[in-house]
Amino acid sequence: MALLVHPSQPLSYLSRLIQSELPSTTTEKGESRVPAVSFRAVESKDDEVGPKKTRANKIKGPNDPEETDIGEGGVESYSGAGREGDAKVEGDFIRWSASTEIGDFIRDAARAKEFEVEIEGKKDAIKVAVPSFNDRTFYLRQRLRRAATKLSDMAKLKSECDKLAHRAGQRIAMGGCGALIGYWYLVYRLTFETDLGWDVMEPVTYLVGLSTLIGGYMWFLYHNREVSYRSALNLTVSRRQSRLYEQRGFNVHKWEGMIEEANVLRKEIKMIASEYDVEYDETADEKDPRVVKALREEREKEKSSKKKEGDDDDDSRD
Repeated sequence: MALLVHPSQPLSYLSRLIQSELPSTTTEKGESRVPAVSFRAVESKDDEVGPKKTRANKIKGPNDPEETDIGEGGVESYSGAGREGDAKVEGDFIRWSASTEIGDFIRDAARAKEFEVEIEGKKDAIKVAVPSFNDRTFYLRQRLRRAATKLSDMAKLKSECDKLAHRAGQRIAMGGCGALIGYWYLVYRLTFETDLGWDVMEPVTYLVGLSTLIGGYMWFLYHNREVSYRSALNLTVSRRQSRLYEQRGFNVHKWEGMIEEANVLRKEIKMIASEYDVEYDETADEKDPRVVKALREEREKEKSSKKKEGDDDDDSRD
């Protein structure tokens, strides 16, 4: 069974959904009304903690002659195996308060792998198998695996292009280093080993330095980037990457969209895992280490951008 409702919704919401599909009944007074719907789960005899009293107080159902005290405490942490589990819990089925959140109820009912839906006027309760973590996330994990497979092929091509671009950037950087060394050697030779001397070379070196300063400022105006060796190298590498991506048919927009989709799927699976109190290892579905790394980098980039926006908002308020 898959509960297509939000886990934070109360059981009363699920009761109303079921009541909307039930025929009305007639009371002894001849009044027509919708049958009451309640939910029951096994109360373990050896529980150290039970359902919270605030959401599972003493209640009296239509088929119960006496009130039932469900207990105090918090919800236990279970394996998330649900109907697939092998736990054997002995105890009586007790009715839960309608204000209980569906997520809490399902987590607690997972111990016995099933719960009961009791409908007023029906002799037998309806037994419902509790969906396991694998049941709830089956299609999400399938989609994540398919996305990871496509990303794996694209990541291989992207890695090759990135390596070639970085090598090209390093060659250009080494060429720039060689040019600086050649300039230094030329100034040395013209200053100390020719008749020009320092009287001529001093204004030349001054003008070269001033030209470098003007060129750096023009770089800043055109590219809107800080003038540094790092920014120049990054610009060279990024341009080389763009050319290689275009030459080899790598679609950057498709890559970014699939990365975003995979992270959304991972987030949804993680949320369900938290509902079941289980640890989810996404590397089993993402498989390729390059895909795992790309998704992690995108999440870190998103976190840093959000943090930066938060800091900017704080500064603007100040």
